[in-house]
Amino acid sequence: MATENAQKRGGQEAGSASENTTALPRRRRGRAPLQLPDPFAAVLDEYIGALATAPLAAQTRRTYTSKVRQYLAWLAGADLDEDPLLSADGRDWAVRDYRTHLQTVLKRSPATVNNALAAVNDLYIRRGVGPAAAARVDAAVAAPRALDKRAQLRYLRAVQTCPSPRDQALALVPFYAGARISEIVALDIDDVARSARKGVLRILGKGERVRQVPIHPQLHAALNGWLAERADWPGATDTPALFLNQRGQRLSVRGAHDIITGIAAAAGLDDDTTVHILRHTFATTLVRGGTDLVIVAELLGHARLETTRIYTRPSAEDRTRALDLLPVDK
Repeated sequence: MATENAQKRGGQEAGSASENTTALPRRRRGRAPLQLPDPFAAVLDEYIGALATAPLAAQTRRTYTSKVRQYLAWLAGADLDEDPLLSADGRDWAVRDYRTHLQTVLKRSPATVNNALAAVNDLYIRRGVGPAAAARVDAAVAAPRALDKRAQLRYLRAVQTCPSPRDQALALVPFYAGARISEIVALDIDDVARSARKGVLRILGKGERVRQVPIHPQLHAALNGWLAERADWPGATDTPALFLNQRGQRLSVRGAHDIITGIAAAAGLDDDTTVHILRHTFATTLVRGGTDLVIVAELLGHARLETTRIYTRPSAEDRTRALDLLPVDK
């Protein structure tokens, strides 16, 4: 079954223009890709080729490609003493200077800087040079951003008023099951085990780890509605995929993203309310409700308990409320 799920992830069909996805780095709307001089463009092309055969999620490939492109563009204009792509010393000096550039010139957050360094190290590892001797940036780590109670209700109401049973079910999977977007579109019909009132989702996550997540009653009802309609969709019998695009093929990551962000926009939520935020909301609600961390880790598909422990940290809202306790003299 794991092999079948791995194959279906790699073979997702594209749907309509809004549901189309690709393994190549996606261009941001309104922004042209950075143009690299020939030597650096060749390095990027070689790197993209190496990523294409790597066991990485498509989104990881896009992110790494984008960040490596930015690094190479910076290298093209940098005044360096040694070749940063061949020399170990040149590599270390260049990456440290780039880290400083991101922090002081571009004013990037610690998380953004560290993500860039991870991508750059991946470039050097695949070139056989090895990772750079450049320390990560320390940061005060807060709990991942999640929707507050009011925003959650607004989101759920927007889901309820959505006219599409498919979109309703899709939008509730990350909220009630904590699934990643790649896991959602990889679901097959037989990954949904339902009885009259209960059910279990079989989710294939990172590292080919399978987890069983109980189906929340609200999600149960939404899945029933979608599966009843799905039977009449064109091409529904030709694919085992749970969520289909308008052409009867497996819904793509891009298509699922557009649907969920559209519902979030209809709810009046921030533009960056994505599946990941909904997954964080799922985890934060469970942890702050007193659920044992081991159970939450299992439901999220975390291999390490430390990954789950981040949800016990104070959020930005917690810090703001703490300052509200200070007196004022009016």
